[in-house]
Amino acid sequence: MKATVKKRIARKTRHRRIRKVVRGTTKIPRVAIFRSSGHIYAQLIDDIKGKSLGQASSLKLEGSGKGNKTENAKQVGKNLAALAKAKGVEKVAFDRGGYEYHGRVKALAEAAREAGLKF
Repeated sequence: MKATVKKRIARKTRHRRIRKVVRGTTKIPRVAIFRSSGHIYAQLIDDIKGKSLGQASSLKLEGSGKGNKTENAKQVGKNLAALAKAKGVEKVAFDRGGYEYHGRVKALAEAAREAGLKF
């Protein structure tokens, strides 16, 4: 088995372990993160209804693909917080998607906190 396949399987295993505990509701939705090699995506999810309340990604940023990926992640966090505020959500459950809380994932989370989300 290649190292990249092992990494992917390990991440999915961690994510399954996290998902056993983290649940989103209408009042406290789950913020699900997906990180690809070039972009980062975040969704607000109500697991009770099985619906996505909104999403933000680095694809939608002005000058997408330009500049530092960590800076793009910060902007995505701010956009997600603004979207949540517009939906009347102040508190969320953070699902890091099996990724280490480091780098882009951490930057997104901290930017969302600074913009007013609580988790």
